[in-house]
Amino acid sequence: MKLSIQLSVSAIFSLISVLGFAQKKTQSFTVERTINAPAEAVWKVVGENYGDVADSHPGLVASEYVGDQHQGGEGCVRICYLNEEKTKYTQEKQLNFDTTNYTFTVQISHVEKIPLDADNSTAVYKVVPVDAKSSKIIIEMNLRTNPAFMGALAKGKFRKNIEDYAIAIQHNVLTGEKVNQENFKEIKAKYEG
Repeated sequence: MKLSIQLSVSAIFSLISVLGFAQKKTQSFTVERTINAPAEAVWKVVGENYGDVADSHPGLVASEYVGDQHQGGEGCVRICYLNEEKTKYTQEKQLNFDTTNYTFTVQISHVEKIPLDADNSTAVYKVVPVDAKSSKIIIEMNLRTNPAFMGALAKGKFRKNIEDYAIAIQHNVLTGEKVNQENFKEIKAKYEG
């Protein structure tokens, strides 16, 4: 009996320490997509038009610049709304803005009704020229959910969301058409495969 209680207590402490470790884990993934457009055209959509992200993101219903900003750049802040009521959103700051190498970092600074830990969630955007007429968008996500133990479960959903975003970027760059939840299914069918 004493051995059974000791094993049970030991198992409980092991579970608590595993859950405690899991809560500190950051989930990471990278999404890449080659686009038949020059790097400058892709950069314009993701870097320069940073606050207009809802024009090329099927998961957003709206987005806006914060303050007097009207174009992407170092320190630019945007809000990305996930519902019509604008009660579910992320606020994101653009950092390490490098127009020469077509790269910047997004630091999530505030979330509302989204299971992300704003202090531990970032994305690095890179637009890499392939040749004069094509480029590759690379988005490296690092996120921690809140509560953190949900991270492994949510990682797939976040990855799919960013994969869809990459397709939408491609369509927006190539056609100029705004991408939204209503037209994305048809758009996605054109680019998959």
